[in-house]
Amino acid sequence: METCRIAIPSTQPGGMDSAVGAHFGHCDCYTVVDVADGQITKVDTLPNVPHVQGGCMAPVNHLSENGITVLLAGGMGMRPLMGFNQVGIKVYHGGDAPSVGLAVQAFLSGKLPEFSPNQTCGGGMA
Repeated sequence: METCRIAIPSTQPGGMDSAVGAHFGHCDCYTVVDVADGQITKVDTLPNVPHVQGGCMAPVNHLSENGITVLLAGGMGMRPLMGFNQVGIKVYHGGDAPSVGLAVQAFLSGKLPEFSPNQTCGGGMA
């Protein structure tokens, strides 16, 4: 694994000890974790954008514009999943982790499954 920039939907105030937000589009903020050669090099937070402007694609574009390459999410609809695929952001199912830090460790250990269309929730297309 080379370098990647991971976003994890988080409860306020964000960071490794925060809880993972249940639904990426309605989270308080994102914890952003930069990883190089399997090691965490930086942890930061990124505010979420209002869901109304641009609908489901607003957070997709927001994360893409901030250099995110991986998203660890608990739940999302089909439309945003397709959007993430279009902009080259890989989505993994990390919503069962009790904290952002544990979700990141599970991802780095290769324990998180890639999000598939049959894991999406209602909201856009079923």
